[in-house]
Amino acid sequence: MKTQTPVNVTELIDRNRVSPFQLAIVVLCFLIVAIDGFDTAAIGFIAPAIRAQWQLAPTQLAPIFGAGLAGLMAGALLFGPFGDRLGRKRLLLWCVLGFGLASVVSAWAGTPAELIALRFLTGLGLGGAMPNAITLTSEYCPASRRSFLVTTMFCGFTVGSALGGFVAAALMERYGWRAVLLTGGVAPLLLLPILVWRLPESVRYLVALGKEPQQVARVLARIAPDEDLSLATFTASHGKPGGSPVGQLFRRDLLRGTLLMWLTFFMSLLVIYLLSSWLPTLLRANGVSLQTAALVTAMFQVGGTLGAIVLGWLMDRINPHYVLAVSYAAAGVFVAAIGSLAATPWLAALAVFCAGFCISGSQVGANALSAAFYPTDCRATGVSWANGVGRMGSVAGSLAGGTMLAMGLTMPALFLLAGAPAIVAGVSMMALGLARSKALPLGDVPVLTEPRSVS
Repeated sequence: MKTQTPVNVTELIDRNRVSPFQLAIVVLCFLIVAIDGFDTAAIGFIAPAIRAQWQLAPTQLAPIFGAGLAGLMAGALLFGPFGDRLGRKRLLLWCVLGFGLASVVSAWAGTPAELIALRFLTGLGLGGAMPNAITLTSEYCPASRRSFLVTTMFCGFTVGSALGGFVAAALMERYGWRAVLLTGGVAPLLLLPILVWRLPESVRYLVALGKEPQQVARVLARIAPDEDLSLATFTASHGKPGGSPVGQLFRRDLLRGTLLMWLTFFMSLLVIYLLSSWLPTLLRANGVSLQTAALVTAMFQVGGTLGAIVLGWLMDRINPHYVLAVSYAAAGVFVAAIGSLAATPWLAALAVFCAGFCISGSQVGANALSAAFYPTDCRATGVSWANGVGRMGSVAGSLAGGTMLAMGLTMPALFLLAGAPAIVAGVSMMALGLARSKALPLGDVPVLTEPRSVS
C-alpha cells in the first residue's frame, strides 16, 4: 500500500524549469499590467488637449492628475488584504472589470468635476490589479529566475505607458482626447474573458488555505508533468494565514524592511508621476509641438522597459538592493539633466530615455523585491501597501508639477528638484540591503527567495 508523500510546493516550483504554463501566466499578467500602464499614463499625454478645450490653469489641471493617482493609492491599500483573503485571481478579475468600465464612461465626461470623479474610480481598479498581478506572477516563478520574470512581466506597465504616448499622438489630432480614454477602457473588457478562462489561482495560496490536494496536484502537474503527485500531500513555506495581513507587515522581522520599502516606493513614484504627468506640458511650454512632446515623453517608458529587463537580470546575479541603489542614484542625475537639454528635442529624448531606464526600471525591480521580501500569508498585502504608500508619492508628484509651474521656476531648477527624491530612494534601498546582509547568512541576500518562517 502506497503512503502519502509530503510535497513542498515552493521547493517543487524552485527545482523545476519554467514551463509553458508558467510563461502563459507571465504573459497574461503582462497584458493586465500593460493596460494598467496605458490607462495610468493616458491622462498625462492628453492633458494639454484637456487643458486647451476646457481653458484650465495648471493648478486646475492638477486635480485631474491627482484623482486617478488617489484612486490608485486607495485601491492598493483597500484591495491588497482582499488578495490575501479572497485569492489573487478573483480580485484581479473584479479589478480589471472595474477599471475597464470606469475608463469607458470617463470618455464621455462633460466637465472637469465629472472627469475627476471617474478618474478616481478608474484608479481604484488599477490600484488593486497591479499588486495582485505582481504577487501571482511571483508565486509561480522559481527563485533563481524570479527577479527576471517578474520584472519582465512588469515591463507591461512601461510598454503600456509608452504605447499611450504613441496612441495619443495618433488619435488626438483626428478623434480627440476622449478616444484615448475609450481605447484604455475597451481593451481590459476584451481581455477579461481570456483571464477567466486561462488565468489560474496561485497554487501557494491554495495550499496555504488547505484546498483539496487533487486541485493542487492538477495545477502542479502542468509545472512538473514528470512527477507523481497522485498520493501527495502539499505544504507551503507558511501555513494558513492568521491574524490581520496588514498587521503581519509590522512584525519584528519585517518592520524595518517594510518602512524602508515604503520610503523607496514613495520617492520613486513621486519622480515617475511628476515626469509622466507634467513632462508633455513642460515641453510644450518650452516651444515643442504637441506630437513631439508626446513622443519625447514616451521615451521615458521605453527606457523604463529596457531598464527593467536589464536590472531584473542583474538582480538575479548581484545583491538586488545594491543594483537598485546605484540605479536610483543615477536616475537623479539624468532627471536633473533634462532641464538643461529641454530646448533640444533629441538631447532631451536621450536624457528622458536614460532617466526612464534608471527610475522606472528600478521601480519595476523594487516591485519584484517587495514580492520576494514578504511571505505568502501577507505577500499581496505587502506588495499592495508598498504600492499604496508609493501612490501617496505619486499624488504628491502630480500636484508638485502644477505648484512648481506656478512658482515660475526655471527649467534647470525645476528638474534639479525633481531628481532629488530619486537620490533618497537610492539611499533607502542601500540601507535595506545593509540591514538584510547583517540579518541573513552570507549568500542569502542576492537571490530573491521565499522568506523563512519565524518561530
